[in-house]
Amino acid sequence: MIPARIPQLARLAYPAVAELARQGAIALLPIGAIEAHGPHLPLETDTLISLELARRVGAELATSGTRSAIAAPITFSVADYAGGFAGTISLRKETAVGLVRDVCVALVRQGFARVCLINNHLDPAHARTLAEAKVLAEAETGVRLAFPNQLEPRWGRTLSDEYKRAACHAGSYETSLLLASAEARVLVDDAARAGLPVLDIDLAAAMKAGKRTFEEAGATRAYFGNPAGATAEEGEWLYARLQEMVLTTIAETWA
Repeated sequence: MIPARIPQLARLAYPAVAELARQGAIALLPIGAIEAHGPHLPLETDTLISLELARRVGAELATSGTRSAIAAPITFSVADYAGGFAGTISLRKETAVGLVRDVCVALVRQGFARVCLINNHLDPAHARTLAEAKVLAEAETGVRLAFPNQLEPRWGRTLSDEYKRAACHAGSYETSLLLASAEARVLVDDAARAGLPVLDIDLAAAMKAGKRTFEEAGATRAYFGNPAGATAEEGEWLYARLQEMVLTTIAETWA
């Protein structure tokens, strides 16, 4: 259970948003993708995980008296690898960079001097767009943004074995995270995932080898790893690791 309700900016009227900015609230910006996540998870899986993580981070910040608010999520991104599956929407790199940059600049100009990117779309090309957008937004606004990044070795090594094997797209890693979210749990198709065999393919290695799609990498059903082995308990454990990553990065960014 999440012990505190963290305000979501898009659900507030503008005076309440202005007051949060005046109070120095940290704007937590959830980022994800609209892409296929196997036959058992919704297209918005990455965004749902980012929203849940933002709620948990915000609740933990509240225990120390730090205000935060959840910005409207960015749901579109670079997602070319899943492009062959129905529903996937992928942006051009330039569009993705501009979108994140513009949203961050707008938040800062509206008074949120601290913006933290909460991302769970782990495509390396997407992560590069976030890093580039962060640099551009910082140059324009003169303020530092926080970007906790699971792809950094110091954070990746704290996560599950499936994650470390890079066989985690829609596998136990992401499925467990949704199972641990009361809001997202209802979107997991348990019957579908129960019949999925383990697909222990290193997606990162496939990318480095020049594979350009999930299908080329061997994922003909848009998943890697072990969806059937996912549990809410694993999801709770993973959220704790991800929460530590975000809170540490926030402390390092605005020490």
